[in-house]
Parts: sequence; structure tokens; C-alpha cells
Amino acid sequence: MEFDRKILSFLKPDLVEQILQESSIKQFPKGTEILREQQYVKVLPIVVNGLIKVYSRFDEKELLLYYIESAQSCVMSFYAALRNTPSKVFATIEEDSTVLLLPVHLLPTWLREHQDFNELFYNQFNLRYVELLDTIGSLLLDKMDKRLFDHLKRKTELGHNNFVNMSHSQIANELGTAREVVTRVIKKLETDGKVEQKSGKIRIIDEW
Repeated sequence: MEFDRKILSFLKPDLVEQILQESSIKQFPKGTEILREQQYVKVLPIVVNGLIKVYSRFDEKELLLYYIESAQSCVMSFYAALRNTPSKVFATIEEDSTVLLLPVHLLPTWLREHQDFNELFYNQFNLRYVELLDTIGSLLLDKMDKRLFDHLKRKTELGHNNFVNMSHSQIANELGTAREVVTRVIKKLETDGKVEQKSGKIRIIDEW
């Protein structure tokens, strides 16, 4: 499989060569679970194209943590791999994806010998930290209708279309709320002319 080296453009060419020699590139269909809670991390993913959902589970409910997009990696997997501790998160393929899988036993060497490889970790940490602050701000300041609309809008941007093909239960899981709440709020958004539901899809028809 031909690899687009632009995905690793932030790394020096000699390190890119090492990574490509030691790593594997795999394609995963939508819905594939590639990491479970309490599983030890053996490979570090860098998304070539597609999308991975990272989430936690509490009392059988899922809570979305973040998405891994093209040229991004998983900071939680990075930390668990370096500390050799079990994963605290789940990771599932959100849409058909091509993923570069780096062997974790080489991470300490690459971190020690290549300063630019450290930037991968720091950049991902900063990205998730900013997202966390945004999430906290939304929880504190935004009402559920704004939170739900922003979530749907983000999903359309990630999927590069203007609709979301998910059940109310799935959306509720990602937002950490109840299905009945999502159903009620989506009906309100429909009444307000922000979204429409048709054939099981939720389409954004206006801005907030």
C-alpha cells in the first residue's frame, strides 16, 4: 500500500524512514474495535485517512472523549504505552480508515533520539487539552440544545457532509445524557428550524 508521507511531514526524513520500516499500515472497516479498556497497548495509531472514536464507559454508558483525524494519534494510548499500563479508554473505527501502526517498544528510543518525535506527543496533548477546556466550558455555560447542535455540526464536519446518520441513543451516549433528552431537544431544534430528520438521518439546515 502506497503511503502519503505528508502525514508525517512534521518529522525528519530519516525518522520517517525508520517508522515506515518498522511499522505496518492497515485498513479497518467502520465499527472495528481496535482498543479496549484494560488492554495493553501494543501499537500506537496514526490515522492516515478516516476517523477513530476514543471514549470511556461508565455504568454501561459511553462518554465520547475525542476523535482522531488524519495525521493525528491517540494521546491516551501514547501514555499507556510509555508507562506500560492498561488502557483506560476504548477506540473504535468511526468510518473506514487507513491507519499507520507504530510498535510501542520503539517509542522510548525514538523519543530519546529524535526531538521532533516528542512534538507528536506534545502536540496531541495540547490538542486534547484545548478540546477538554472547550467541553468543560460548554458543560458549564451552554444549554443542552446548543451542546447538541454543536455536536451534530462537528459530526457533519468530521464526516464531510451535512447530515448525521446516528440513532438518538448513540448521540445520547456520546453526550453522556439520556435518549429521551436527545429526542426532546432534537424536536426543539426541528421546531426552531435548525435541523430536520428524514430517513433516519439528521440534517443541519441552519446555523446557530
